Amino acid sequence: MVVLIYLGVGAIAGFAAGLFGVGGGLVIVPALVVCFAVLAVPENISMQLAVGTSLAAIVVTSLSSVRAHHKMGNIDWLSWRGLAPGIALGVMLGVTIASALSAESLKLAFGVFSLLIAAYMGLAVQPRATRQLPGVAGLLPVGVGIGFFSALFGVGGGSLSVPYLTWCNMRMQAAVATSAACGVPIAIVGAMSNMVAGYGHESLPAYSTGFVYWPALMGLVLLSAPCAKWGAQLAQRLSAVHLRRAFAGFLLVVGSQFIWGAL
Repeated sequence: MVVLIYLGVGAIAGFAAGLFGVGGGLVIVPALVVCFAVLAVPENISMQLAVGTSLAAIVVTSLSSVRAHHKMGNIDWLSWRGLAPGIALGVMLGVTIASALSAESLKLAFGVFSLLIAAYMGLAVQPRATRQLPGVAGLLPVGVGIGFFSALFGVGGGSLSVPYLTWCNMRMQAAVATSAACGVPIAIVGAMSNMVAGYGHESLPAYSTGFVYWPALMGLVLLSAPCAKWGAQLAQRLSAVHLRRAFAGFLLVVGSQFIWGAL
């Protein structure tokens, strides 16, 4: 029964991620928090465990996505090399902060983040492309910010990096592809940092390595990728405006619920 629950979470998260075109972490984290509550995982670590497991699952999906984008020649590897060191640093900082926060504080922060992304998607905010990407020195702090918030909330970073890259006048296809490549260091460093940060925690359930819970991870990985393809196929047949508004509504409900639960 437990295995079936995690397979279901992976299927729903993958399908929703493919349907709405946003990193699966915004779906995986709240789904895992609910799942952990049903399975009586201690509440004081449920949020950290959800974030760490989400980042570990994104390792697989990011690598698959990067391979496809690289074949199409859309990844701006020069910009990626400028962002990656800052991303790695920001991820380690984000994991450190997340592991030190209480479950209520982390839920409150995730709820606020969800509401901000809901507003961004629901209002179809499009940053005006009026500037170019900065040099390596300018990309380093940007990478730190993207890595920090991605690790804090267990997301792949696309909801942060794509708006920034398009604001810097990068064409959309390249921005999406480069953002996918940025998800690799976010997920790898984030998963490893969560393993270290949570190692030996007294409340961890069996089959955990730090804040990465392997039964949930296996269920997520097995079905998230194929279901993401089905979601993407459905998305092509639906109105982009309606999709954005539907996902914004979903995030509005999720964010409000997290904030209400934290308070």
